[in-house]
Amino acid sequence: MSRPVTKSELLNAAEKNYEEMNKLISTLSEKELETSFDFTKMKSRKEAHWGRDKNLRDILIHLYEWHQLLLNWVSSNEKGEEAPYIPAPYNWRTYGEMNVAFWKKHQDTTLEEAKQMLEKSHREVMALAERLTNEELFTKGAFKWTGGNMLGSYFVSDTSSHYNWAMKKLKAHRKSCAKQ
Repeated sequence: MSRPVTKSELLNAAEKNYEEMNKLISTLSEKELETSFDFTKMKSRKEAHWGRDKNLRDILIHLYEWHQLLLNWVSSNEKGEEAPYIPAPYNWRTYGEMNVAFWKKHQDTTLEEAKQMLEKSHREVMALAERLTNEELFTKGAFKWTGGNMLGSYFVSDTSSHYNWAMKKLKAHRKSCAKQ
């Protein structure tokens, strides 16, 4: 599927990938849920997140926290409170550290809590996308605070693309478990 460039494509892709991700999660065996992620033998998996996330909860919390970034960013800026997408003290060069902070923050969050939090935040992001027009989402510079970018590109990154990321990671974990 190509990257969404309209509101309807965004909404469809986000829901489709969210449903696919949840379907995949529902098929994970107890062994797959109980086995810690270990991608050290997968040489192509060099990005930091391959070592950071240790279980399904960590993935769900990561998605939830990125939803919160989007929701808070849009809300603040719509109220006239200028806020960056990536909150201080982080920026696009240091967002990996922010992801680690999210991971640390939720080590006492249960898998069930993470599932509920993500379900709620997904619905909130989708409701926000529904409220915005196609032009607001997919016209470059529609809002001064997007820095000339399309607001919709942030929605795509935090929904359909991020859900794809999660599925790739879960499939890699499943493959790793099968080899054990």
